[in-house]
Amino acid sequence: MNTSRTDAVNTSPTAVVIGGGIAGLATAALLGREGLRVVLLEARDELGGRAGSWDRDGFRFDTGPSWYLMPDVFDHFFRLLGSSSAEEFPSTRLDPGYRVFFEGHPHPVDISADKQLNLQTFEAIEAGAGASLDRYLVSAKDAYRIAIRRFLYTTFASYRSFLAPEVLSRAARLARLLLQPLDRFAAGHVTDRRLRQILGYPAVFLGSSPSMTPSMYHLMSHLDLEDGVYYPGGGFREVIASIARLAAREGVEIVTGARATAITTDDGQRPTVTGVRYVDADGSSSHLDADIVVSAADLHHTETTLLPEKLRSRPQKWWNNRVAGPGAILLYLGVHGELDQLAHHSLFFTRDWTENFAQIFNPPTSIPNPASIYVCRPSATDPGVAPSGHENLFVLVPVPADPDLGSGGEDGTGDPIIEAAADEAIRQIGSWAKIPDLAERIVLRRTVGPADFARDFNSWKGSALGPAHTLRQSAFFRGRNISSRVTGLLYAGGTTVPGIGLPMCLISAELVVKRLRGDTSSMPLEEPL
Repeated sequence: MNTSRTDAVNTSPTAVVIGGGIAGLATAALLGREGLRVVLLEARDELGGRAGSWDRDGFRFDTGPSWYLMPDVFDHFFRLLGSSSAEEFPSTRLDPGYRVFFEGHPHPVDISADKQLNLQTFEAIEAGAGASLDRYLVSAKDAYRIAIRRFLYTTFASYRSFLAPEVLSRAARLARLLLQPLDRFAAGHVTDRRLRQILGYPAVFLGSSPSMTPSMYHLMSHLDLEDGVYYPGGGFREVIASIARLAAREGVEIVTGARATAITTDDGQRPTVTGVRYVDADGSSSHLDADIVVSAADLHHTETTLLPEKLRSRPQKWWNNRVAGPGAILLYLGVHGELDQLAHHSLFFTRDWTENFAQIFNPPTSIPNPASIYVCRPSATDPGVAPSGHENLFVLVPVPADPDLGSGGEDGTGDPIIEAAADEAIRQIGSWAKIPDLAERIVLRRTVGPADFARDFNSWKGSALGPAHTLRQSAFFRGRNISSRVTGLLYAGGTTVPGIGLPMCLISAELVVKRLRGDTSSMPLEEPL
């Protein structure tokens, strides 16, 4: 008997995806492509999650991620859906990729889009460092390729990937890279503090510190020192918009203003999901039936709030022994006049990183002062993000993951601790980058604190990123992407495998498809789906 398309759709499994950040949108799009009927629930009125956007007075801000690395991962994802990055949005390779200001040094260091220039920069700072960096990048490139082929695209449902010849032949080296922290590995190649910091800073983007992060993650230096740092035209809001468009094209129904309150199950000996209960913007409670539920929300929130205690894969004591990534104070600043002292991306590194990170991670915690600060000036590349004659700045100050530090606000109305730290960050940027009148030129200001992350994203401990990438919280030690107690419940996003960052979130969406297919391979899926 022939089955019409309508009948096929009506008999297709139904999936509900919780969370409209990049991981949730990507998961929904791929599941739609797989032929499932998909509904995505997003608690807020806008999509994007941490990768959101905010506009005011002609200024356009990306409110979260701003580094576009691993373009191959983005392009692979879009090709799975029959598109490509180039079709979805233009991108620009930044040069310099970023600029670094160092406490106690009058001149910043630019990291070029040209690897050879970066080798020369290292050599100019420390004799022999150019050759050392070359060897470091050879190692980083090899580690990256192995990670892509064997570790990032696997659910760890099978450990066959570890038995591949290219892994076994590197077993001793890979073991050292897992056991040796990144700061010690970098110090084995260069001695100058500035160069060690350039090689160690990727740990911060992994929600960790160089002393806690396995040196396997030196692979990230291949990305920014050799592969390049990019900017998606229009900002990261365009990345989110493109994935949302593709999800809609695959038949996904996206519902905003819908806050999930419970994942429902049957009463079987091993419970199976039956759907999701949610509250809409009017406060009315509804239930969506589902054969599959994928939570792209914070994993701690999913298990401790959306499930009863008996159905949690991990008890609270498991979380008590885990390390949260840092919290963040974010500043969105509209500034009158030009800020040529800053590149598109600028980093401000303090002299004593050991003390800096200790204040963030080791009790009793406190906000570092001075802090190691990140500043994004997208108006350096994209004039459309600010009115004529003005600049747009996004500032991130790593702080302890502690909601008690408070919330931010517009025009100085945030909690006192947040606003005082923001004032100090502005002063520090102005001093180190030689912009003495920076504070006086600010015409728009908004701050965000750890309490905002906890409230808006249900973030565990108010962390800006999720569980830190320490040895015990990386690869197969990280949260699994499937419930051990509930059939049909899966997870996606930065709090599960493979980890933190937009590319990792895209991969996590693909890993959901692999779970549903029973695919235990370690390679990316064949394109297109």
